[in-house]
Amino acid sequence: MMNRNSVIGWVLIALIMIGFMWYQSKEIEKQQAYQAKLDSAAAVEMMRQAALDSAQAVLAASDTTGTQVVVQAAPVQPVYKDSLLEAASSGTGETIVLRNDKMELALNTRGAQPLSARLEGYSNYDGSELYLFKEGDSELGYSVFTGEYINTKDFLFTVAEVSDTVAVMRLPFAGGGYIEQEYALSEGSYSVRHRLSFVGMDKVIPRNVSALDVDWKLTVPRMEKGFRGESQYSKVDYRFAGEDKISDFGKGKSGSKRIENRLDWFAFQQQFFTAIMHPHGGFSSGDLGVTFFTQEDPSHNLMTCKASMRQDFTPAPSVTYETDFYFGPSHYWTLKSYHESYEKIIPLGGWLIGWFSRLVIIPTFNWLHRFISNFGIIILLMTLLIKLIVLPFSYKSYSSSAKMQVLKPEIDKLNEKYPKQDDAMKKQQATMDLYRRAGVSPMGGCLPMLLQFPILWAMFRFFPASIELRQQPFLWAEDLSTYDSIVSFPNIPLLGDHISLFALLMAASMFFYSKITMQGQASGNDPNAATMRFMSVWMMPIMMFFICNSLSSGLSWYYLLSNLVTMVETWVIRKWFVHPEDIYAKLKASEGKPVQKSKWQQRLEEAQKMQRQAQAQQKNSRR
Repeated sequence: MMNRNSVIGWVLIALIMIGFMWYQSKEIEKQQAYQAKLDSAAAVEMMRQAALDSAQAVLAASDTTGTQVVVQAAPVQPVYKDSLLEAASSGTGETIVLRNDKMELALNTRGAQPLSARLEGYSNYDGSELYLFKEGDSELGYSVFTGEYINTKDFLFTVAEVSDTVAVMRLPFAGGGYIEQEYALSEGSYSVRHRLSFVGMDKVIPRNVSALDVDWKLTVPRMEKGFRGESQYSKVDYRFAGEDKISDFGKGKSGSKRIENRLDWFAFQQQFFTAIMHPHGGFSSGDLGVTFFTQEDPSHNLMTCKASMRQDFTPAPSVTYETDFYFGPSHYWTLKSYHESYEKIIPLGGWLIGWFSRLVIIPTFNWLHRFISNFGIIILLMTLLIKLIVLPFSYKSYSSSAKMQVLKPEIDKLNEKYPKQDDAMKKQQATMDLYRRAGVSPMGGCLPMLLQFPILWAMFRFFPASIELRQQPFLWAEDLSTYDSIVSFPNIPLLGDHISLFALLMAASMFFYSKITMQGQASGNDPNAATMRFMSVWMMPIMMFFICNSLSSGLSWYYLLSNLVTMVETWVIRKWFVHPEDIYAKLKASEGKPVQKSKWQQRLEEAQKMQRQAQAQQKNSRR
């Protein structure tokens, strides 16, 4: 008689065997469906090749005198088993145009698929009409096994219903039933509702078919002035099911991704415009890819995006799949209104920077736009407003810098007193003692400055991605969303083919601000200080010019304003809030008196003491 453990063991073995057999049966079904797809594709290719060979045989039989030799070609076999499919597989499709106040969507009855999408109220940089994709640049097909593997893009659909905003097309089967595709536009929306229905197809589609494949190839044309900026902010986005985070790849670089987990939707995103595909049931898996064209490509296209996705399929007398397409601008509030996290495709930075942009910068920007139409003036007011908000934090930094400027003569005396490199530790200790007696903290201005870096970075991400600035002129700039050009020339590596005046002025303002700031910091014979001075005064302005020369002129305009306001703030603080006589009076009053050290100063002196001891031990060991 078996004991309890033996019974449990045999039950577990039985369950494992049953599970394994079930898994194997599903794998066999997938392999059979895939093999049927390959066999059907191979059969189609063989039929086409046979027809081509027959035509070539007729041409080859013509003699040199021009007399046509009649050759009896073999009869061409039908490509598809279903007679209605065979009839629908040839012929040229018709164009159906749907319109609302936001867009014009052209459909092709061959494949019942989008043909082109033109957006109202927008234009390309050269003034031509803006097409998110043009005729011949979109290919969308749904593949399913119906006893033979078929793709909807290969067949002519008949028009069942059409109006200004709705089109219904059908593909009938001789075995019964039909495939129906419906496209519908809503007034005031960039969204396109698509319905794919399999009506009465339960006798045509085998019961073991469990997948519907979706293939979409889309070529996006160039729309902006600057190729570098446009391609850098163009990418493929996608959201995994159940997640709030958006994943992406591309950004000017060709690439592909294999998706093994479920997706809610994906997007083909140009810098300012986006095509999104969002099936209500999501995708079970698939492949996404993007290939960028070169700047010199004569087609004037930006990128070709591809998606080969799989959806779950359950055969039934009537099955309908609903998909929402979005063909429109990457405008934050427009995308956010769909409540599907579409707005997160706009590259506003990581969680901290993105949070600041969404909660502070964008609302402030839009609020100012309610009263002011000129975006250059809006950027000016935003700069002043931001500087006013952070002034309590930046005041300490500017004040500390001004006090160090006052103490520069005293620092120069210490440099003369300790000219040797061996006395560097003594000089540093004497300098710190001088700062303590004057009530100056050299590190006091660092933290406030660090707090401003997120704002600067948020602006760096916001301006090039803000469609509000697109084609908005200001001063000599024709478009604040891209670079302004005062001089053009053949392309030069790193620099490009132009010089941006806004970027040049921004770099100059950074140079003068750094030069003014570094005047208050005595370097003596310290090589590290000299290196820091060179990096701050020369290298950083030059680097920023090369970076911003091909980016948004609105961004350079903001950085220029920020530097100018900072210089004014520094000048005001030095002139009216920092009094040299008070600092020298404090120095004189502290002579000969012990000054309380901060914990940071105590730790620094302890570290210096340990360093001196280590150096002394090293010298003794050498002797």
